[in-house]
Amino acid sequence: MSSETQDQTLERVGLSVVQYDRIISSMYEAAFDPRSLGQALNLVRQLFQANYVALIMRAPDEPELAPMIVAGEVEGVGGPDGELLFISYHDESAPFSNLTPNQVFTIADLMSDSEWVRSAFYLLYCQPHNVFHSLMANITTPGGGLLRFRICRPQSSPRFSEDERKLCELFLPHIRRAVHVYSQLDRSASLGSMYSQAIGRLSVATMVLDENNMVLELNPVAQEILSSNDGLKLVGGRLEATYPSDNRELQRVLRSAALRQGVDGEGRAEAMSISRPSGQVSFGLVVETIPSQELVEGKGRPTAVVYIRDAVGKSQASSIVTKQLFNLTPAETALALELVNGLSLEEAAEALNIRRNTARAHLRSIFSKTGVRRQTELVRIMLNSVVALTQPQAVARAGGPVSSHPERRLSSV
Repeated sequence: MSSETQDQTLERVGLSVVQYDRIISSMYEAAFDPRSLGQALNLVRQLFQANYVALIMRAPDEPELAPMIVAGEVEGVGGPDGELLFISYHDESAPFSNLTPNQVFTIADLMSDSEWVRSAFYLLYCQPHNVFHSLMANITTPGGGLLRFRICRPQSSPRFSEDERKLCELFLPHIRRAVHVYSQLDRSASLGSMYSQAIGRLSVATMVLDENNMVLELNPVAQEILSSNDGLKLVGGRLEATYPSDNRELQRVLRSAALRQGVDGEGRAEAMSISRPSGQVSFGLVVETIPSQELVEGKGRPTAVVYIRDAVGKSQASSIVTKQLFNLTPAETALALELVNGLSLEEAAEALNIRRNTARAHLRSIFSKTGVRRQTELVRIMLNSVVALTQPQAVARAGGPVSSHPERRLSSV
């Protein structure tokens, strides 16, 4: 649609450029805050004087709960600012399930009023919620998905006009782009969270710092190290070492990392050790520059990541995964994990409250199952295996239950 046609459409429906910009801005803000998309849908609902507006994010092949954002006045569904719901969506039974993508349709384009009111879909899912008129569009996404956009009115309201159809068309490309950007950012954030959790389970502390050495993010292992106040601390939000000589070197390494950012596209790393007042083995610390291709200068941007390893920290290996991976009994698993944490066979027996001879019998069985001959080999293969890369408390069982959402019995047109 040309710019002139867009302006004419806005003028005919009485929508100012400021109002239109507010709706479009809310859509794109959803890339960072999904609630903004619900607010945008509510603005659309008010604009079209609709009783509700829905955006079905994903409709499964089989009738089951589908995620959708609903803004409207339908009792028990949606809300004034739009709400993400999981609703039973029966797309296969809808008389308009195969709409031509990226075009706007009304019910009148597809059937007569008499056919519509006699249809099973209308009687089951629309009439109970006072839905009669509908503007509909199936929006394709770059990833091959399909969004279903619906604007609905009661029978007492006028039919949607041609200008309203054109106005709806103006929103379609913005909805597509906003959802695509959100999906890409959400995917990146999910992967980043998984990687961060995996690093944490390997007992590696991570801290993300800005150009002023202010800590922006830190994982639970880093929080534990800082709370111990044993060699490293936060002073005014900045990372510092306890001993002056260590702190001078740490600040030099951090400044060097900040200066290197932007020089080239590769991250560079420097390593150092941090002495601990407790007398335990020093922390090993690596500072790596975060590669950046930002074209606009700004403050508070991630500049460096600090990795810290506590050589005396306990392994967070999952007992369930250890048992499954090496076919160990629960007693053998408990002994193996104590040995991985640095205990001798005698110390492990005492910690587990078992006899030494029992511990030796368990160890012989562990050797047989893992194919090793020495305790040091056992510790090595355990530490180099995948046991630490899953959550310590549990793993999902095949066919096990998944979280569910309470079903709402509304199926959007």
